[in-house]
Amino acid sequence: MRASATGRTLHDPKGGSFWFDAGAVCLDFAHTGGEGPYAVFESLHEPADLAEWLAHPSIAAVMTAPLTVHELTAAKALRQAIWDAAHARAAHRPLPAEAIETINRAAAAAPLVPELAADGTTAGWAPPVRAAQALSTLAREMIELLSGPLSGRIRECASDNCPLVFVDTSRPGARRWCAMERCGNRHKLRARRARQASDP
Repeated sequence: MRASATGRTLHDPKGGSFWFDAGAVCLDFAHTGGEGPYAVFESLHEPADLAEWLAHPSIAAVMTAPLTVHELTAAKALRQAIWDAAHARAAHRPLPAEAIETINRAAAAAPLVPELAADGTTAGWAPPVRAAQALSTLAREMIELLSGPLSGRIRECASDNCPLVFVDTSRPGARRWCAMERCGNRHKLRARRARQASDP
């Protein structure tokens, strides 16, 4: 069963890694790779990679059948739609019609069904657990995010060269960075150097 915790470790192809919490599982999914210049960040190379990502505790959907290439293609299409929609909302632009269509199409499938375990204290997903159900669950979460009270808190990292997008779930709504250990610290370092350079 999906846990409330979100976030994943992201790896830079140039080296290094950092913890990034997008604030929603669907947005975590949007950062598993991409098209064009973001292809270097691709982590879903094979259907098994998608199965492994979905089995992570944040959604904990362990597939009951091997995933197919077709399902991987559908997952990447949904991922791109979530990415495009999130960036459009963060920039206060209309959402792309194609992204809306793709998200709605994925959400139209039956979602994962929660099931209480025999002990009555734990839960999981009722079998069979299929990729289309997991993608529907992610798409439905994105729909709730875009149409709900946190819609106005979808933001792109304030760094001028970081495209990571997140939903600010902090109480004051003051989150600016993808991660303090990454862009937040870089900003602090640049600001410190600028102050030192301007000192007489």
